[in-house]
Amino acid sequence: MQIRKITNPFIKSESYNCFGCSPRNPLGLKLEFREEGEWITAVWTPTRDHEGWHNVLHGGIQTTMLDELGSWVVFVKLGTAGVTSRLEMKFIKPVHIDKGELTIKGRIRETRRNIVIIEAFLYNSSGECCAETLMHYFAFSQEKAREMMMFPEPEAFYGKE
Repeated sequence: MQIRKITNPFIKSESYNCFGCSPRNPLGLKLEFREEGEWITAVWTPTRDHEGWHNVLHGGIQTTMLDELGSWVVFVKLGTAGVTSRLEMKFIKPVHIDKGELTIKGRIRETRRNIVIIEAFLYNSSGECCAETLMHYFAFSQEKAREMMMFPEPEAFYGKE
């Protein structure tokens, strides 16, 4: 299986400050993504700043990570943008902050016209699934995404930053 690093084409915009993926947001997660076959993945290491309960990653941060991943699945796999319309989160086991890096992975499960159903998972450093989500994503047409959101051409996700 080919693994490709995904370039973040949005960093060219000075106003870009996404909490999930902007490398310039000092409070953000700074997620970077890869394409691994049908999956989009990211690896990230939490700190105490992301804590909910003692030594446990806040559930809102877990949800944010998987929601952000869903956007990148649509960006890369469909070459467009859109918005999350529904997200069902299942927390399976605690994610301990002091256990190192986490892996998230997501893929398209199904497409119904402009609704994309995405499944995504969060794994701890031992490879155990700690959270999963099923999200419905309203995908814009490529023309609307370019017009409304200054969405780049699909090849921009594989260019140089």
